[in-house]
Formats: sequence, C-alpha cells, structure tokens
Amino acid sequence: MAHDAVKLLIVDDEFNTREALMRYLGRKFDVTGAENGSEAIAQLKEHDFALVLTDLRMPDADGMSVLDAAMSKANPPKCIMLTAYGSISEAVTAMKKGAFDFVTKPVKLSKLEEVIAAALAAGTPPAAQETPAVAESAAPLPVPPRSGGKSIVTPDSADDPMFKIYQTALAVAPSKSTVLLTGESGTGKEVIARFIHDNSRRKGLFVPVHCAALTSTLLESELFGYEKGAFTGASERRRGRFELADGGTVFLDEIGEIDAATQVKLLRVLENHSFERVGGTETLDCDLRVVAATNKDLKEMVKNGTFREDLFYRLSVINLELPPLRSRRQEIPALVRSFVAEFSSDNGKNVTVSDGAMTKLQNKIWRGNIRELRNCIECLVVLAADGSVIDSADIPDDTTDAGTAPQEDTANSLNLGESERELIIRALAECDNNRAAAARALGISRRTLYRKLEEFGI
Repeated sequence: MAHDAVKLLIVDDEFNTREALMRYLGRKFDVTGAENGSEAIAQLKEHDFALVLTDLRMPDADGMSVLDAAMSKANPPKCIMLTAYGSISEAVTAMKKGAFDFVTKPVKLSKLEEVIAAALAAGTPPAAQETPAVAESAAPLPVPPRSGGKSIVTPDSADDPMFKIYQTALAVAPSKSTVLLTGESGTGKEVIARFIHDNSRRKGLFVPVHCAALTSTLLESELFGYEKGAFTGASERRRGRFELADGGTVFLDEIGEIDAATQVKLLRVLENHSFERVGGTETLDCDLRVVAATNKDLKEMVKNGTFREDLFYRLSVINLELPPLRSRRQEIPALVRSFVAEFSSDNGKNVTVSDGAMTKLQNKIWRGNIRELRNCIECLVVLAADGSVIDSADIPDDTTDAGTAPQEDTANSLNLGESERELIIRALAECDNNRAAAARALGISRRTLYRKLEEFGI
C-alpha cells in the first residue's frame, strides 16, 4: 500500500518505462506520473513531492528543465536523474545543479531502491559543488548525510583523469569480458569493480576476495569450496566464492599474490567456466564475471616467470589503470564530505569541515591514496566532539605538502592497515570472537568493526 506521506513524481516519455516504475514503486509510495517535462513542471507548480524521478533526455522540456523547476521550489524535492550511457556528462551537470544522484538505464530496480532510500533519508539537497575558498573564517561546509554504500566521485569533464575510466567502465559493464584494474594501492579499485557490477546485467552477487589476506591453501578452499573430509577440520561441505558468485561478479583483489598452482586452476575457470571443490570430483559449471585488481606490474612478473602469461592475457581483456589521488585532487572535497558523513553516522555525531581544513586536505600528498585519506578522516571524526567543526589546525602535519614530497616506497603506506588488521584479530581472539565486546575493547562502534572486518577480509 502506498505511503501517503511520501509522494513521488515519475517523469519519462517512454510509456512502458514510466508505467513499470509506477507499478513497482507504487507498492511503497504515493506515485504520480508525467509523460513529459512540461506536464512534470505543471505538477511541480501545483503539488509538493518528496522526490522526483525524471528521465534526462525527453522531447519538449527535458530533465534539466524539470530539475530547475524542482530546485526553484521553497522546499525542493530530491531529484534522481535517469540517464542512458552517452549522457553521463549531462547527469553530472544535473548533480552540480542540485540533483541528488543519477541512475543509468536500463534501470536496475534494486539499485534504484537504494538510491531512493538514500535520497529520502538525506536532508536538504547540497548546493552545486564549488572549489573551496582558502579563507579560514568561512562558514563550515555542509556535509551531506550518509547515502549508504561506497560513494563514487563522478568526473565532471573530459579533462578529469577519471573521466575515461568511468566511460570505459560503463561501456564494458554489460559485457562478460574480464577486467583488470591496476594502479597504486588505495586508489579505489574495488569501488570501480562494484561500479562495473552495478551497471551490468548480472543479477547475482558481487563477491570480493582479498587474495593477499589468505595463504595459498586457504585461498584455494575459499575460491573453490571443499567437500566434507577434504582436510582436517572440514566437517561439512562448504561452497566457495565462485559458487556464491554464480550469475554475478567475483572481484579478485591483489591477484598478483596468488601462487602458481592457484593460477592454473583460475585459468581453467576463465577458459571453461567450470571447477571442482577441494577434495571433490564433481565438475561444477559457473556463470560469473571476473574483475581482478593489482598494484603490481604483472607484465614484469610474466617476464620474471612468477605470473602465467596466458592467465595475464585472460585477465586483461580490458585493462583500466587508476591514477593516484595526487592526480585527482578535484575529487578530494567530495570524498572528504562523504567520509565525514559516513563516520559521523557511525559514531552518532554531527561533524562538519571548514573551508580552510578542506584546502589543507586538498594540498596534501596522500601516498596511501584514498585509503589513507579515509583513515585520516575517520580519526578526525572519532576524536571530534559532537557538533564541532574540523579546522585546518586539526589536520595533522605528518603528511608532506604537495610539491615537496620525497620519493617513498608506496608499500610503506600499507603499514597502518596491517597494524589495524592485527589489532582487530587480537581483539577478537581475546573476546572469544564476540564482535560487540571486541568493538568495545577497540573503542569503535560495531558498525565500524563490521566494515573493517570486510575491508581486511577477516
């Protein structure tokens, strides 16, 4: 039954799309349909809506005109743009004008529901994103509420280093081709992998596997599963990640860490789409898409004989190299806002960021890339008082300013993460694997602990 208090306006000139969305969303919300932009603008003048879901490209008045009409209201509704591949840049422009988000066509209903829920849970739509001023006395930047999931900072022009990455990711998402994501650690490879999965036609799960966190024996049983009695402790049959991802996507992070024996078995999966569980003889067929990632030079590993050449070519049908954060500084303000909102929500606080602090964050060299920035913001929010503003003086000076950074082995940036992982494992062991008790012992919320467990593959 529709909820009278939540009114949605659905705008699309395609009858089938509009009617399907109205029927589907009408089970939960009070929906109104408009077959073109002019009709939608008229509806906006007469009625108040909590949310507007509008196609971007329509004859007569387009989605931008609908957005302008919505944003001109005293209490503007959240706006979600529906866009096909090829008009992503227009959707980004819409977000700069106040749209909450955009969803690509063909619409994935589960994804649409997530975005709608996030939009309705959010407060006033953020204004167009501007380059932060350097004035220390400027008013604190508003932090948008947490939207759930890992946000993606969408590039707004062809000059953005990530523009081609997203365009290519969108283009290959509907295909079955394997994708290899390369680049420094912490550049957001898993985010891109999820983006590819979310924009694919695959209805199965997105299953991440952190290869570097598992020994070769554990990795094999995690990937392929095992039969009862396959080894000591195998008291029952267990399905592996490949079975869990049937119909979906497996993300193999740090693929350069797998040993020669596992490389051979993985090659067979890619070539024949089949495998056997450890200790089993039954051949299982699987329909899955593999996205792999590494911060190593696999071509060099092929030359050195530590990585199979045939597997390399199977994995790198599409190769996307993610640039480091120092080449994507325009993304930092949006990332900071997202992380502050996330950790404020996790810790029951309302924390904001001043313009001066944002400028200082944007001028830092983040050798650990987005992961290091994320850890820094988490620390700042945890230490901040509820209702406080993170100022430039709060930003640690242990990160070298841009333009003066000495050369350093990027592997050293992983030390913090490794230490965190060991602390969590130790806390779980001391608390008999009681996660609530471990979270209290570590001084973090249970939600933060659960996220860390997933992040570190524990």
